[in-house]
Amino acid sequence: MDLTHERVDLVTALARARSRERPGPDTSAGPVVRAWPGPAHALPQAAPGQLDLDRLLRLSLAASDGSGRLRPAPSAGGLHPVDAQLVVGTGCPLPPGRYGYDPLRHRAHRLGPGAGGPLPGATVELTVTPRRTVSHYGHRAWPLLLLDTGHVAAALWLAARALDTAEPVLHLDGPHEGPLAAVHFTPHRPGRVSPPEGAGPPADVPAPGDLPARRSAAPPLTGTPSRDALRAVLATAVRAGAGELAWCAAVGEPRPELVESAPDGTLRRLAAGEARPTLAAWAAGQAWLADAGAVLLAYGCPADADATLIRRTHLRAGFAVHLAHLAAVRRGLAARPVGSWQQADLGAALGGPPGRDWIVHGLALGTTHPDEEKTS
Repeated sequence: MDLTHERVDLVTALARARSRERPGPDTSAGPVVRAWPGPAHALPQAAPGQLDLDRLLRLSLAASDGSGRLRPAPSAGGLHPVDAQLVVGTGCPLPPGRYGYDPLRHRAHRLGPGAGGPLPGATVELTVTPRRTVSHYGHRAWPLLLLDTGHVAAALWLAARALDTAEPVLHLDGPHEGPLAAVHFTPHRPGRVSPPEGAGPPADVPAPGDLPARRSAAPPLTGTPSRDALRAVLATAVRAGAGELAWCAAVGEPRPELVESAPDGTLRRLAAGEARPTLAAWAAGQAWLADAGAVLLAYGCPADADATLIRRTHLRAGFAVHLAHLAAVRRGLAARPVGSWQQADLGAALGGPPGRDWIVHGLALGTTHPDEEKTS
């Protein structure tokens, strides 16, 4: 089952992942990271005007310990199946070419020249080693692999924002060939205007220390977030989702309901009533979700979606939930992504036509702060 995404039938894989079928026994996940050929090279310090690949990758992909599980991007089961190749052009501390990145040792392995002459700066191309996620989740793996890739793309994007580089260019369009996703970084910000003296960064720009500090909180996540905090987190997800999916949040006490963002930026009721126990059943039976303070939900990706739409919506959902997670943490909330959903036809549950609006991703929120999970 160690298949590349070009050869997997995503339509069949998603339909099976959404079914009630349970995965079989765990198998070996294999090596913690991909073994790249050739000698390993340290990432040199960037000269003025160059793209700082060292700091960019430390804030986004580098592991914090030898197990590979402590990285700034969350991963289903802490399995981290996403691999990164660097296509380096001019304006970087590494010579131009293609490199495989080792997140355990924070080293780059030169694989050869970049095809066709790389763009100035660097492109990080993201692929997956499915075996890692399949080892635990079996037939439910492929949606999780796509969500994980979206989270890693978001970690890269946020690292660039934190380092105040030029706006990265995202490729999350789900092409059939090539990498699942890619993020391109230019060496510098052209025409940059310095902020007034003493001014802090914009509200949506994280500090570098915010990124490795982000962790998935361990259940239980109780306590209903304030309306202002929930509105901000939901608005972040909607913006980052770029219209690929619909977004809402299931809220607990004192008034259980589903809410969504209104055009004026406020929260409006989508449906009344308690949804969290149903969500707990749909989310692979994770009973703790029934007591979560709120659960942010991305939904869409109908049953008749083709492979391109499946890739695009799942990649974008992972990207958006990652940004929403950081927005929640910065507002003092505990948060945990929830990626595995079965029979989660939210549209049908709300009285709409069946098979149109399935839950794709979620983010549990609470005001309590249990110990942070060490395998997020």
